[in-house]
Amino acid sequence: HLFQLLAMTAMEAPTSFAAEAVRDEKTKVLHAIRPLTPEEVLGATVRGQYGAGRIAEQSLPGYRQSPQVSATSNTETYVALRLTIDSWRWAGVPFYLRTGKGLAGHTTEIVIQFKQAPLALFRETAVAQLGANQLVLHIQPDEGISLRFIAKVPGIRVRTSDVKMNFAYQDYFAETPFTGYATLLYDALQGDATLFQRADFVAAGWSVVQPILDVWQSLPPRDFPNYSAGSWGPAAADELLARDGRCWRSPQS
Repeated sequence: HLFQLLAMTAMEAPTSFAAEAVRDEKTKVLHAIRPLTPEEVLGATVRGQYGAGRIAEQSLPGYRQSPQVSATSNTETYVALRLTIDSWRWAGVPFYLRTGKGLAGHTTEIVIQFKQAPLALFRETAVAQLGANQLVLHIQPDEGISLRFIAKVPGIRVRTSDVKMNFAYQDYFAETPFTGYATLLYDALQGDATLFQRADFVAAGWSVVQPILDVWQSLPPRDFPNYSAGSWGPAAADELLARDGRCWRSPQS
């Protein structure tokens, strides 16, 4: 699912909306992902397993305390990673992916963070550092799009503030949107394969994932469980972005 979203975000415009034209462009994205070396896996990926915690005021036992799960299980319930795509459009642009179980909430979104302008016009003012503008595609649970940007507060003083512009489907359209699986079932009945994975897409995805799994298998984790149920994942995932001078967007913001 993550690779589907990655491919839809980074793909070039297809020549048409025909299923094969769309799937060709999506597959090109995965083929362009730079495979991680064993050394890069250690610095560009984070794995996790949740321990006991609380979600929505309810206590949740750790993964190892779940029925039919070994008390020493090393099965991952969380992953975060940084990937790069070797193409002219995306050269030098990092892609960060994360997903997990036992987290504080269930949300699916794509965050596109804009680059900082090369010339800081406010460099001689109290506003030395400007936050990054972000375009957020909200996929679940509330479908919509939001744009977050920095604006100058009116007045003679140089002050800035976050501004957020929101578009929610439920506010503009009376129809209730289909769930993802309802759309897929309808497409299957219509013979439309656009949203379905093709064999070469699956193989390209495994070529990216398998080197990571090989390293993880050869080096069992020593710190499981490393995040509490009801949190947003292990601290190492925050450190992964902090090393690049970035941070995860809070799903509530």
